[in-house]
Amino acid sequence: MAQGAGVSELVARILAGRGVELDAVERHLEPTLRDLMPDPLTLADMGAATERLARAIARRERVAIFGDYDVDGACAAALLSEYLAALGCDTLIHIPDRVTEGYGPSVEAMRRFREAGADLVVTVDCGAVSFEPFAEAAKLGLDVIVFDHHQASEALPQALALVDPNRQDDLSGLGALCATGVVFMALVDLNRRLRGSGSAPDLKAKLDLVALATVADVVPLVGLNRAFVARGLETMRKRERLGLAALFDVAGAGGPPTPYHLGFLVGPRINAGGRIGDAALGARLLATTDAAEATRIAAELDRLNRERQRIEISALAEAEAQALAALGLEERGACVIVANEGWPAGVVGLLASRLKDRFGRPAFAMALTGETATGSARSIPGVDIGRIVHGLVASGLASKGGGHAMAAGLTVARARLGELRAQLEAALAASVADARRDEALVIDAALAAGAATPELLRTIDGAGPYGAGNPEPVFALPRHRVEGIMRVGADHMRFRAVAGDGRALEAIAFRAADKPLGKGLVALQGGFAHLAGALTLDRYGGRERARLRLIDAAPALM
Repeated sequence: MAQGAGVSELVARILAGRGVELDAVERHLEPTLRDLMPDPLTLADMGAATERLARAIARRERVAIFGDYDVDGACAAALLSEYLAALGCDTLIHIPDRVTEGYGPSVEAMRRFREAGADLVVTVDCGAVSFEPFAEAAKLGLDVIVFDHHQASEALPQALALVDPNRQDDLSGLGALCATGVVFMALVDLNRRLRGSGSAPDLKAKLDLVALATVADVVPLVGLNRAFVARGLETMRKRERLGLAALFDVAGAGGPPTPYHLGFLVGPRINAGGRIGDAALGARLLATTDAAEATRIAAELDRLNRERQRIEISALAEAEAQALAALGLEERGACVIVANEGWPAGVVGLLASRLKDRFGRPAFAMALTGETATGSARSIPGVDIGRIVHGLVASGLASKGGGHAMAAGLTVARARLGELRAQLEAALAASVADARRDEALVIDAALAAGAATPELLRTIDGAGPYGAGNPEPVFALPRHRVEGIMRVGADHMRFRAVAGDGRALEAIAFRAADKPLGKGLVALQGGFAHLAGALTLDRYGGRERARLRLIDAAPALM
C-alpha cells in the first residue's frame, strides 16, 4: 500500500488496519461529495418529501420544524430553517423541553403549530414512532414530513413522507447517516428541483452543520459521512457561522477545527442546553446572524455546561456505587441498570455512557419521577440496544422507547424496574458475552516518546478524520518510565512518559483518578510501564507539541 498509493508506511499501516483496500486508498484519503453522494431519491419517501417542501417554498408557507434536543436535532433544525428562510418561507423552530414535554413530537405541539398558522410540520431527528401526534396533525389538516435516522417499527405513523434510512423497508444502504445528513440529502434534491429558478442556496456553505452533527451523534465515519466531515471542517475554518465561531472561542478550541473539538468541546456545550437549560438554545445559536446574540448564547451554553459537569460528577458517584453493588465484586451481569430520584433527566444519557465505559457492558440510567422511570441506554460494539428497546415497547414493558444500535431511550413504570432488569439480563446475556469475549485494545504501531512529534501527528491526520467506524490510531510506548504523576481537574491524571534515551512525552489519563487505571499509575510512579494511547496536538501558549491521551497501561515486568 505504501508503494502503490504513495503514502507513508505508518499511514498505510493505519489504513490497512481499518480494512481499507488498495484501490480505495485515494478515495479514503480525499473523500469528496461528488464521488460518494448517492441519488437522494434512493431513500424511501424522499421524492414525496422534497416535492412537498418545494410546494411550500413556491407558496411561501409557514413551516414548523420540530427537532430533538441534542446536537443532531439542533443542527438539522437550523439547517432546514436556514435553507427555507433563504427562499422566503417563514419557519418556526420548536425544540421540546426534556422535563415538561419529553422526547419527540406531542399532540399539544401539533395543536400549537396549527394555531401559529403553520401549514406543514417537519420533524428532524425524531418522529419515526410518533403515531398519536401525527394522527392529531392529520385531523388538524397539517401535512407532516419526518427526517429521522432512528430505528422504526414495521408499522409507520401517519405522515405525508417518512424519510429514515433505518426504516425496515428502506433499501438505500444509508443507515449510517445522522438526521442532519438525511436533511442535507433532502436539500440536495430540493436544489436539483430549484436549479432552473436560479435561487438554489449554496449547500457547501452548510456542511459545517452536517459535520458537527455527524461527529457529535457518533455515527460511523465511513463512506459519505467521511466526506461530510472532511468538507465540513474546511467550511468551519472560514468561521462564517457566527454561532459556531462564538462557541469555539468560549470553549477555548484553538487551531483549526478537528473532530475532537466537535465531539468533546463544542458538542457538549450545545447539548447542555437540552440537558439542564433551555433546549432551544443550540438551534438558535447555530441559526443566528446576530454577532451579539451569538456571543450571549455561547456564554450561556458554556455556563450551563459547567453546571452540567458539576451535577454529573455527583450523580456519577451515586450511579457507580449502585452499579458496583448490583454487579458484585466479580462484576457479573450482562448490563448495568441504575435509577435515582435526584438525577435530572438531562444527565442520564451521560451517566449511561460513563457506566458503559467503566464496566464494559450496556448501561441503563433512569431518572425516577413519581411512578415513572425515564432513562437512556448506551451500548458496546456488537450489541444492538435499539432493537432490544423496541422489543420492550412491543412487549408492553416499556410504555415508550426508541433509538439505534448504540444508544436508546425508554420509559417504564417505576414498579416494573425489577421486571426490566430480569428481561434485559435474559435478552442481552448471549450478545454481551460474545462482545466482551472479543474485546481487545487494537494497537496500530509502537513508538518511543521522542518519535511523538507534531510532524508525526500531521502525517497521521492524513488518514482522518477519525471517529466512530474509523477509530483514531492507538500507539504502544513499550517500557517507559512513569514520572511526575499528579491529579488535575476533578478526576484526571497527568504524568510524563520517559523513554530509555531520556526524552519525555507529556501524557494525561482522563477521568482516571480513583479508577483502576489511575490507581495503577500511582503504583507505577518512578517505575517502568507499557503504555497505550492516542496522540493529540497541544497548542498551549502558541507552541505545538504532541501529548499522549492514555487509554491503558501495564507494568513492565522485564
